Amino acid sequence: MKILLLTQWFEPEPTFKGLLFAKALRDKGHIVEVLTGFPNYPGGKVYDGYKITLYQKEVIDGIVIHRVPLYPSHDSSALKRIANYLSFAVSSTILGIMKTRNIDVIYSYHPPLTTSLSASVLSLFKRIPFVVDIQDLWPDTLTATGMVNNQRILGLVSKVCSFVYKRASKIVVLSPGFKEKLISRGVPEDKIEVIYNWCNESALNHSEECKVKLPENDKLNLLFAGNLGLAQGLPAIIEAAEKLQKEDCQVNIVFLGDGVAKDAAISLVKEKALENVFFLPRVPMAQVGTLLSVSDMLLVHLNDNELFRITIPSRTQANLAMGKPIVMGVSGDAAELVQESGAGVICTPNDPSELAEAISGLVSLSNEERLLMGKKAKEFYYKNLSLENGVQKFIKIFEEVK
Repeated sequence: MKILLLTQWFEPEPTFKGLLFAKALRDKGHIVEVLTGFPNYPGGKVYDGYKITLYQKEVIDGIVIHRVPLYPSHDSSALKRIANYLSFAVSSTILGIMKTRNIDVIYSYHPPLTTSLSASVLSLFKRIPFVVDIQDLWPDTLTATGMVNNQRILGLVSKVCSFVYKRASKIVVLSPGFKEKLISRGVPEDKIEVIYNWCNESALNHSEECKVKLPENDKLNLLFAGNLGLAQGLPAIIEAAEKLQKEDCQVNIVFLGDGVAKDAAISLVKEKALENVFFLPRVPMAQVGTLLSVSDMLLVHLNDNELFRITIPSRTQANLAMGKPIVMGVSGDAAELVQESGAGVICTPNDPSELAEAISGLVSLSNEERLLMGKKAKEFYYKNLSLENGVQKFIKIFEEVK
């Protein structure tokens, strides 16, 4: 079977279903090609070694990559973001028709929604099925993040979503909550499959030496690794840290990464004169595993939002796979995974008092008790959420619709 992965973001950009997914499908005996843009995410600047042209073909680890032009941008400007999405949709449609041959099935990674529009047109021209993998539920995400508030635009996006869902042969979602939401919007239940995301197991388990170090002050380190954006609710975490400092709880709250909310968080920590909060710079994925592996506990946190209750933050899988106790400050589907696995403690999101209590509770446990939680986390991940499990489920879907 020849599978075309249609995704706006691909290696060397950070992405969930990128080269790792392509190689795993290939290793199962399938031919895989990728249709993507020139790398510019997340900074919005074209990566060194690349220059936007009308078309570029390259091979990475034996996978053929078709790169098409797009307007590079990923800042807070809605107009620039729309130009980024639409330019890729147009170029991937035109060049996808011209440059791809003998495809059996198209896999479309969403977001953005425009990628699935391109897949829909390609599917029509080439008379082949396409499967859409929904990682962000639009227009809900656009509203929750504040990117778009215009009701007319949101209404148009909703209509486009309905069109894509109707045209797709199968729809893959990352959580049971996503499935229930789509069913409530009229999508047939038998058209939707839940496949939990996995993490980059190889990068995490074969990590590189990292010059960035965790604090060494004889306190336990609680690590929050990943995007430091507005949705992550950093002020609530910092308020929890203030409470823990007043209680003389022997724990460091460590933020690893970058994002639009980082500077404000640093200012808030200085304003509160906190000595138990640390900020580390973003490091390559191959080094993230090093820091996760030497941490004592891991934190997942999002603002309290209806959408986030049916979302499973990607760091959840990585944290489970690392075998560390987890503080889960997210309601809904993500919390259920931690509860089912016995991998940590759950608290109400954006509630500094509950978060501080949850962290303090983990700190008060014996080292053996925390190790047992970590063991349960790792066992649960590899039994239910691993790359191997996910790829097998995707192949089954591709074979069904082919």
